[in-house]
Amino acid sequence: MTSSSEGGAQERDEAQRSAAGRTSPPNLERARFGGTERKPERRHDEAPVSRSDLSRGQSEIVEDPRAKVHWPVLIVSAVVIVAFSAWAMLMPQLAKDTMLAVVTWIATNLGWYYVVTVTLVVAFVLWVALGKEGKVRLGPDHSRPQYGLFTWVSMLFAAGVGIDMLFYSVTGPVAQYLDPPAMEGGTSAAAGDAVVWTMFHYGIAGWSMYALLGMAMGYFAYRWGMPLSIRAALYPLLGKRVKGPLGDGISTIALVGTVFGVATSMGIGVVLLSVGFSLLFGLEQGLGLQIALVVLAVVLTIAATTSGVDKGIRWIAELNLWSAAAMMLYILFTGQTAFLLNAFVENIGRFLVTLPERTLQTFAYEPDGAAWMGGWTLFFWAFWLAWGPFVGVFLARISRGRTLREFVIAAITAPVLCDFIIVSLFGNSALWEVLQGNDAFAALAVESPEQGWYALLGMFPGAMLLIGLATLSGMLFYLTSANSGAMVMSNFSTSIADPSQDGPKWLRIFWALLTAVLTIAMLIAGGVTTMEYATLIFALPVTIIAYLVMLSFSKALRMERAEREGLVLRRRSMAPTGGRAPERSLAQRLERLRSFPSKRQVEQFLDRVVRPAIDEVAAEFRAQGYVVERTTMANAATGVDEPLLRVSMDEQRDFHYQVAMVEAPVPMFGGRMSREIDVYFRLEVFTQTGSGGYDLMGLTKQQVIDDVLDRYEAHLGFLAYSSETDVASVLTPRLQQPTGTLPALGQRESADDEPRLP
Repeated sequence: MTSSSEGGAQERDEAQRSAAGRTSPPNLERARFGGTERKPERRHDEAPVSRSDLSRGQSEIVEDPRAKVHWPVLIVSAVVIVAFSAWAMLMPQLAKDTMLAVVTWIATNLGWYYVVTVTLVVAFVLWVALGKEGKVRLGPDHSRPQYGLFTWVSMLFAAGVGIDMLFYSVTGPVAQYLDPPAMEGGTSAAAGDAVVWTMFHYGIAGWSMYALLGMAMGYFAYRWGMPLSIRAALYPLLGKRVKGPLGDGISTIALVGTVFGVATSMGIGVVLLSVGFSLLFGLEQGLGLQIALVVLAVVLTIAATTSGVDKGIRWIAELNLWSAAAMMLYILFTGQTAFLLNAFVENIGRFLVTLPERTLQTFAYEPDGAAWMGGWTLFFWAFWLAWGPFVGVFLARISRGRTLREFVIAAITAPVLCDFIIVSLFGNSALWEVLQGNDAFAALAVESPEQGWYALLGMFPGAMLLIGLATLSGMLFYLTSANSGAMVMSNFSTSIADPSQDGPKWLRIFWALLTAVLTIAMLIAGGVTTMEYATLIFALPVTIIAYLVMLSFSKALRMERAEREGLVLRRRSMAPTGGRAPERSLAQRLERLRSFPSKRQVEQFLDRVVRPAIDEVAAEFRAQGYVVERTTMANAATGVDEPLLRVSMDEQRDFHYQVAMVEAPVPMFGGRMSREIDVYFRLEVFTQTGSGGYDLMGLTKQQVIDDVLDRYEAHLGFLAYSSETDVASVLTPRLQQPTGTLPALGQRESADDEPRLP
């Protein structure tokens, strides 16, 4: 549930995004700049080279506000998956051998490429989070998060962590202890490094991929009103071409990679859960039980998927976190508590110290280095890459209003820490048994990871209770991934204008069924090993998407930087308050601190002071040759038509000045505490990226005029800085400029005098 003020803010967000995507009406004549030649119109297939171009993305990408199925993407992706599934089912041994040959070639020849790609992704997201652009929000400047911190972190963790982590939390450390990549196995040095390798594979690298795609898609969706999709995130790089075959190809690659990633997680999950169901209910283990669990899971997934994010996925995510926490506490306090805590601290320290070395490690000097990389690090990197578009969309879907810094830091810390706790507790519990001489358990954990995982649980007091809790937790992990996966697959194969909406329910059901078919096919073709091969192969094209997204998003962030830096650039004639709240007298400031106006009072002030001031500015602009649009924006939340002034800047981003009525809670402190009312109303100034954060109530007409001019002059500074810092690229070359001198930004038809407004 959201409060009335939150509902009003959401309505304001929608109105603001609509305004950001609009262009000047066609009947308004463009201003001529003193007879000089104008910049040519941008061709429809050119990529944006300024924020004015970027603001057209909503109208250029979205033709129909209704959700429409992308039939080319849907059909091609479905054909690829069905063909692969049929091949794996009809010729399982050939499929397994062929994929093994391809994986061997990739591990030998392209291992370095995977390593470099993941390293660059980690560096990029840290650069965004720690840089000045980290303050930019996934939405307008005034937007705020929809979910509370605990719920948000729960959904981050549950959506990005699959049941595969439980599967590898035992077999990974034991395998690295017995047969490490670059040291003698079975030693104390190997033991100290064993769990750290699994923590590394489930650590910052993978979540950085999620953060990259999530923040890029969320930024363009919520800040610029574009669809929540990969192709929208590439709009600054490819322009309107993202709507054509090129965009369809990118969406198809992302969708196929997502299906294989989710299917791999589902396959590993049913292999693991089949052992738990066998122990709990006495069922016979084998392929039959695994297929039955896939069918059962699909039925539950369809039921949960149709309930949407706020009901099904949110409830499962929170229950998942609580069940996993209960399982971890049980293992900690009924197992070797002192050893587990000591080992966890040492694991964290070793992970942090060796992270740079492991990130760039390829084992080029080890005889079997390529084989080890293909079976472990490269598989995990491919797995994260395949899951990247899927989890990225889901994370963006639940993170509206968060800053880029908050989004990235939370994504690479909170869920990663939860991963580390699970891996360390399970891995070190397994290592304790191996170090005590339990060779039979060590062999079982390596040869049959699912049996080894449940064998470890059977060693704790109250084994059946723990096995039941672990099976429940694993089932919730599985359902969360499958549930959100079906939703995201539906979104990838649909054109959706509103980022808050999802694809049609029938399409979610279709993808849930098709993913189940692919899972069963890979189980028949060889089980977990075949799934690892397929993931490593089909994730390779996704790496290209990662590079394109980094190029596209960095270009958009340069535009954000240009706007921020432009606000501090001032000509000598500019007022010192440009871009900030207007100066008030002492009496005005004291009155403002103790005044909480009602809606009627704000409407009267709007009609008496603000509208006449904006009308006067608009009239003077027109008199001096500017092309001006003076209109209103309907506010569904308040029922008030809000004044909007838009000054055409030719091919640059138009100047946008809108005054909006915003509901705010009355503070219970200050010069006068109000006990009679709970909310009051403010008149805030909005630009194309959101609220300026200050209130116009109580100003004089002249002060409002001065504020409009200060904002306009700050906008000129932004455009000047933007044009100086815009950088062309190979994919997005700078538009050819005509011969002759370009006019100054904002120049009028007659440039003899500066504007003189009363």
